[in-house]
Amino acid sequence: MSTAHTGGSDPPLDPRVAFAELSKIMLSEQQLSETLGRVAELAKQTITGAADVSVTLMDDGHVTSVAFTGALSAQLDERQYEAGFGPCMDAALSGATVTIEDTAADPTYPDFSRVAARRGITHTMSIGLPVARQTIGALNIYGTADGSFDAATQELATAFASYAAVAVANAGVYASTATLAANLQRALQSRAVIDQAKGILMGRHRITADAAFDMLSAQSQDTNRKLREIAGDLVDEVQHTDSA
Repeated sequence: MSTAHTGGSDPPLDPRVAFAELSKIMLSEQQLSETLGRVAELAKQTITGAADVSVTLMDDGHVTSVAFTGALSAQLDERQYEAGFGPCMDAALSGATVTIEDTAADPTYPDFSRVAARRGITHTMSIGLPVARQTIGALNIYGTADGSFDAATQELATAFASYAAVAVANAGVYASTATLAANLQRALQSRAVIDQAKGILMGRHRITADAAFDMLSAQSQDTNRKLREIAGDLVDEVQHTDSA
């Protein structure tokens, strides 16, 4: 994995310098993980406000962070993989750019945003990596400063995502249309099941949606099982009881 950039107070790297280095890397014979690690590191050093950067890759139905500049981005990515959905997964599956402008007041990914906010992340940006009309991953940027990433930052981040996409294409890593469709359907189902489980806990214990998600998360960590599996078991249990 890549090494975290420690010069948080250093001035941003000139994009021309970063892209010149990436152009050379693309012609080298580095391993894909090393190339994507360098893409993430240079993106962090170049993009103003980037506190942590990671690269999500989908390969044969398996989702992982193949490169990251620090533990925080890897942990937040993994939180999404466990749940089965989130901004980086949605970007990877759709090829679109997915942003959270304020984790303290985000209606689209409230559970993930709350976890990110607790870790000091104020805004995020995930950019899909399209390769030969197939989307196989995303470049994820986490910010800790006030405000969100502006249009100029998004344009710069998109350029880094393009280099990541080229590296993946050169490595011959592709996701089939059927695999992408299955992953998208699985993400939608995971989100629905987790919402159902939260509703069950809210009614059973008379607690808030946030507290219900915390209960599911705690059980997931205690049992070392994915959050969506815990939620699915709870929903199945209630459905079985109701049909008995």
